Amino acid sequence: MVEIRTNCENCNSALPPNSEDAMICGFECTFCKSCVETILHNVCPNCGGGFEKRPIMPARYLAKNPPSEKHIYKPIDPLQFQQLLDKYKNVPPSDR
Repeated sequence: MVEIRTNCENCNSALPPNSEDAMICGFECTFCKSCVETILHNVCPNCGGGFEKRPIMPARYLAKNPPSEKHIYKPIDPLQFQQLLDKYKNVPPSDR
């Protein structure tokens, strides 16, 4: 089951369980669609993987499977991230 984290790790915007803007990598690092598209360019700053839209769990299951209480907020360091971005930006996620 997907761990539903409720904020963007970079900008800290809210990403409730029914958010259409939540994006996750293979390790479930969670970012908003805006950060993924305009800052991260589909490169996870934690693992270098790509992003996919986070699935939305039907509301009736949220009581038994609540969103994560884990709140990760660690904005990227633009200079440090640039090295990772340069390495992977033009490489498809399947080839990273």
